[in-house]
Amino acid sequence: MTTRREIADIVVRRMTDEKERMAEQYAVSRDGIGHFYIDDLLPKEMALAIHRQFPKPETMKLKKTLREYKYIAAQMDQYDPILEESVYAFQDERVVELVKDICGMASAYPDVHLYAGGISMMGKDQYLNPHLDNSHDKDRNRWRVLNLLYYVTPDWDEPNGGNLELWPNGVEGGQTTIHSRFNRLAVMATHNNSWHSVSPIKADGFRCCVSNYYFADEALRSDDSFHVTSFRGRPEQKVRDMVLRADAGARMAIRKVFTKGVTEADHVYKRDQ
Repeated sequence: MTTRREIADIVVRRMTDEKERMAEQYAVSRDGIGHFYIDDLLPKEMALAIHRQFPKPETMKLKKTLREYKYIAAQMDQYDPILEESVYAFQDERVVELVKDICGMASAYPDVHLYAGGISMMGKDQYLNPHLDNSHDKDRNRWRVLNLLYYVTPDWDEPNGGNLELWPNGVEGGQTTIHSRFNRLAVMATHNNSWHSVSPIKADGFRCCVSNYYFADEALRSDDSFHVTSFRGRPEQKVRDMVLRADAGARMAIRKVFTKGVTEADHVYKRDQ
């Protein structure tokens, strides 16, 4: 079986080779939503092996609301071991250190609990509306600072949809699209203004992704503040935008009273199960 250490060894070599380019890409975009990506991260056969073991959608949790429509999973021991190994390869301390250096951060910590991480799939007509990620970890001790997305669907063309969209000037200001192409790792900053989305899927099949978040002792920006995950409508979705803004305001008001949340986070890896 391919182990997380073996996967991390390859990731470290590839990222070391392109470290300077990725650091420049992140620096150029830092004033908006800092990001970088690297293609052909793993050997093709290894990336294909990860994709082949993605589970059937009915074995994953379906999230279908005005905010999002997708399949997710964090309880990794329910699936083929290569999926768990690929998720945790990005938590190898050498990978974390490389990403931290590329982004010029003082600290960075992976999330063993996979709070909102793990794996996800999106099929035809599914989407993720523009949103800000929750600002903290599940215990509200550290700031959420980076989102790592590794795409593994072969022959996934950009017109198929399912691409990462960054909105550095807000939802009304136009987006930067990062193609969710096969064997690409995309990394983006998360802060008070890092609005991002996933474009609706227009093709048959599923866009598959391995996801991780990194957290830190300090926020990326001096004016960052606590916030819940907050959604907006796309520019053409005027009514949905009003509904989602009201929804975010109501949930934020609740969290001001119940600082740890009303219910236990359910999108985490419960290792005692």
